Amino acid sequence: MHPIVEKLKKDGINKIKVGIFDVDGVFRGKYINMKKFSSAIENGFGFCDVVFGWDVVDELYDEPTVTGWHTGYPDAPAHIDINSYRKIPFEPDTALFIADFQYPDNTPYPACPRQLCKTVLTKAEEMGYSVKSAFEYEFFLFNETPHTIREKKYDNLIPFTPGMFGYSVLRNSVHSELYHEFIDTCREMDFELEGIHTETGPGVIEACISVNEGLAAADKAALFKTFAKIIAQRNELTATFMAKWSSNFPGQSGHLHQSLWNRNGSSAFYDESKPDNMSTVFKQYLAGQISLLPEVLPMIAPTVNSYSRMIKGFWAPTHANWGVDNRTCAIRVVPGSEKSHRLEYRIAAADGNPYLALAASIACGLYGIEHQLKLNSPIEGNAYDLDTSDSNKALPSTLEKAATTFSNSRVMRELFGDTWVDHFSITRKWEAQCYEKQKKSDLDWHWMLDRYFEII
Repeated sequence: MHPIVEKLKKDGINKIKVGIFDVDGVFRGKYINMKKFSSAIENGFGFCDVVFGWDVVDELYDEPTVTGWHTGYPDAPAHIDINSYRKIPFEPDTALFIADFQYPDNTPYPACPRQLCKTVLTKAEEMGYSVKSAFEYEFFLFNETPHTIREKKYDNLIPFTPGMFGYSVLRNSVHSELYHEFIDTCREMDFELEGIHTETGPGVIEACISVNEGLAAADKAALFKTFAKIIAQRNELTATFMAKWSSNFPGQSGHLHQSLWNRNGSSAFYDESKPDNMSTVFKQYLAGQISLLPEVLPMIAPTVNSYSRMIKGFWAPTHANWGVDNRTCAIRVVPGSEKSHRLEYRIAAADGNPYLALAASIACGLYGIEHQLKLNSPIEGNAYDLDTSDSNKALPSTLEKAATTFSNSRVMRELFGDTWVDHFSITRKWEAQCYEKQKKSDLDWHWMLDRYFEII
């Protein structure tokens, strides 16, 4: 008997929930019994690869690459990551596991974001670095159910709490039971929150996930997004992680904090002899991220709605730039002690797939180190007021433009391979095409709400 099966029996588990995160970061899974789980652990199991052949509303891509009608949508070989084991507090006899599509020779399935993230992290390790990361998410809560939001056609939705009231002790004390449920569930499921508070906007909450090393940071972020929605709906509420659910309110970020560490345990980013304590490695890493941001953008801003957030003066960047403790920039350097010295990837929004955001940011940073790229000058003051320049490149303004830039990029193909670039480009161009097919000025927002509000 496999040790994990013995542990599950000891923990009183008799049901298994196993799932795979798709290209949009949606957790696709099912229940299996213990007999099936035992077999899957020893021999792997099959999982229909259509989860990488359709979009967020289960419509098949019309120009598939990795899987499609031309392949017959077969069962792909799936591998359960036993290290991802978690007990679900409100399903006490049920265990949760994350799985990946992975071939018997351990070759990664080419359309799997988690596998892509692993590949990038392996490259960092080969270069002598480990990566520490932490995601923080903003999400809006509504006194609505999945049924009522559709019955109302997303009009006149009732926010969980009224008014613009950031960092409100009043709100989190009145609704302490819900906040405690978030805190306790996240801790018990091993994606502990460092903090949680109200943000500016009716019913909006920001949750900061504790820092983790390697793949764990993306796993915990992806699970948090999933279970935040679950907790909300179990309380007759609905949570949305859209980048911008309404033009009348601020967008929702998914900021990513990040640092590199040497094998001896020291920070690769910290050098107290340099200005702002930024080491040469830090500058090269940041230079890679800044220079490639316009090309890698759809991996960071993956939906049509993502680009509604990137508006001048609304706390989301519009250009590829950086600054020291400057929240108007795409990337903010957060100076501090060796332990806390890091960057904040502010371009990332709540609707992003954390595996892709992490893979994209790291890969571009490592490219900067490999090619010893020179970092341009930091932005001082309000970045929104500056003209476009070599040190302040405008970002693609739509998903369609971003996907085309990504697809045509020689460097993206070098970093991620032709198969991934071709597949992901198809999926993003499909999103843009679906939007264009229905595009009528008064229906634009409704289409985005109907497509992304609950699931993204």
